[in-house]
Amino acid sequence: MIADTTSVVFAYSEVGARCLSALFDAGVRIPLVITHEDDPNEHRWFASVAEVARGAGCRVITPLDPAVDAVIAEIKALAPTFIFSFYYRQMLPESILGLASQGALNMHGSLLPHYRGRAPINWAVLNGESETGATLHYMTAKPDAGPMVDQQRVPIGPDDTAIDVANRVADAAVAVLLRSLPGLIAGNAPAIPLNLSEGSYFGGRKPKDGEFRLDWPAARIHNLVRAVAPPFPGAYTRLGGAILKVHRTRRLPGQAQHPELGPCLVVEAGTVIAECGDGTRLEFTEAYLDDTRLDPPHFRHALGNGPVAARSLTET
Repeated sequence: MIADTTSVVFAYSEVGARCLSALFDAGVRIPLVITHEDDPNEHRWFASVAEVARGAGCRVITPLDPAVDAVIAEIKALAPTFIFSFYYRQMLPESILGLASQGALNMHGSLLPHYRGRAPINWAVLNGESETGATLHYMTAKPDAGPMVDQQRVPIGPDDTAIDVANRVADAAVAVLLRSLPGLIAGNAPAIPLNLSEGSYFGGRKPKDGEFRLDWPAARIHNLVRAVAPPFPGAYTRLGGAILKVHRTRRLPGQAQHPELGPCLVVEAGTVIAECGDGTRLEFTEAYLDDTRLDPPHFRHALGNGPVAARSLTET
């Protein structure tokens, strides 16, 4: 029965590669995969959808616009039972969605209706959430709004980075897909309406959104660092004419030791510590000042023996 099911798959990123592999392993016939050309300006941390598809003998195309007549005609000729979108980066128009006889479905990296839109994992970590998930749902003209088939929760630890969570979400996405596949093929899978009023929508993020200030609360800085840590573009702050990139932080107990200075940087017990705007403390466990690792010797060479008030650094 699965072998008689034809699917066209739009996919990219780690969720795309893993879900595509799961469909191949399940015996689903996939004559066509649509993906993206890799961006040379982006650090690709995830598996290649194109390589997975070609390894299975599948035709792969990478149109800039999937809604052109030639692509629509090719999909229509295949008469797919399902169309799947696994982290494909463009919205699919109704002219494509309507070509699947038993529905077009999307895998989203959140617990819909929460965190609809772009970069849901990064936003969830940034906002200090304790969980997110993977949701399989039917696609409609409105993004991330169609009825839900199934979802699975994924925990977010207080020090997890977005890449930690992304890999767990990819695991959950495969589990949801395989759990849902028999019901989809039999035509009796759930289609649970989403109450969008209970959810939230977030837009895309850019590298400049990784900038922070030392006068922010420590928790806010910590969450931003976790949300954009490499392989994502990373968090940074400006110290006069220099750029301090911060890739890892650790929240420390206790209050600021130099409250008279306000937000400041200090070397203490062999580590670089930020005393933040709310009077709490944050260890910069991995940071780079103008691309040189900011360990205590480099701190003293570049900034002095400290502590160094943030206001003096920004005025430099």
